[in-house]
Amino acid sequence: MERVFNFNPGPANLPLAVLEEAAQELTNYQSTGMSVMEISHRSKEFEAIINETESLFKELLEISDEYKVLFLQGGASSQFFMVPLNFLKEGETADYIITGSFAEKAYKEAVKIGQVNIAATSKESNFKSIPSAGEINYSKSPVYVHITSNNTIFGTQWKDYSNFKEYSLVADMSSDILCGPLDVSKFALIYAGAQKNLGPAGVTVVIIRKDMLDKVPAALPSMLRYDIMAENNSLYNTPPCFNIYMVNLVLKWVKNEGGLAKMKERNEKKAALIYDVIDQSSGFYQGHARQEYRSIMNITFRLPDEELEKEFIAEAAAKGMAGLKGHRSVGGIRASIYNAMPREGCEKLAEFMKEFKNKKA
Repeated sequence: MERVFNFNPGPANLPLAVLEEAAQELTNYQSTGMSVMEISHRSKEFEAIINETESLFKELLEISDEYKVLFLQGGASSQFFMVPLNFLKEGETADYIITGSFAEKAYKEAVKIGQVNIAATSKESNFKSIPSAGEINYSKSPVYVHITSNNTIFGTQWKDYSNFKEYSLVADMSSDILCGPLDVSKFALIYAGAQKNLGPAGVTVVIIRKDMLDKVPAALPSMLRYDIMAENNSLYNTPPCFNIYMVNLVLKWVKNEGGLAKMKERNEKKAALIYDVIDQSSGFYQGHARQEYRSIMNITFRLPDEELEKEFIAEAAAKGMAGLKGHRSVGGIRASIYNAMPREGCEKLAEFMKEFKNKKA
């Protein structure tokens, strides 16, 4: 069977060139006679992989030496509790801005650990928007402010981080990291599960400002401490070696494709192909997110009724477009168009949307 256009939200499609390179090296990595899955994490070969992967992150995102890049396990969901365990002490408060399901999950984990303030939420609109600066009510001297940069389920995305300059900003960027240039200096910590825009599930990337490492409680178990992981170059225990190798290949692909400025340009054009069909459909397609907050990674929309949505998903799948069913909390359709989604996939979806509307409207 031919490869399909994979619109799944995560695990998501990977660049074909990356998959082919990994397949070529699968049983014999760089003449070692072993797969990356078999070599020791203490070997010089794997040490070179993990060091190069950190260097590629720093190069692509222009990360200064004030930051350390970590490769951890447990998914972004583990960061929901690791962040407050490391930084939220008794008598202190952390602020959370709730813009979707994953932001809410992060908040619910944090309240188990310490004092947490909901500084803003867009839940009343079913997360169709991002709170404006004037809608955010910070607590007095929060130890950090937590946001979710892109809301995979609802299709909204933060566009500007300049309003947080007074605070230690922590961001879950699982679904839009590397979608374009980013000023990392605005953040105290960024975390991202790999399975949407970085690689296969199993490794979580953390970019942490080094001064934050001094705040980690000594009594915290070693596996939950950012400082221990940083001191050991993410090799305190056996890391997910093959997953880190795959992230390495994806970063090289991004670099070879022209870097993050090129990624942003391509992603905006891909998203526009689909949003234009929604906006020109005379209401047949109804976008979930308000226009000014639309994500360029996850596009969410409804059709006039659920039966049409089922037909749409089935016909699209028959035409080689998989993973378009929306999340149950929104319903409808969700097209996830991460970096690895080629423009041709978005063109095919946009054309299908026009044809389907013409048949059914």
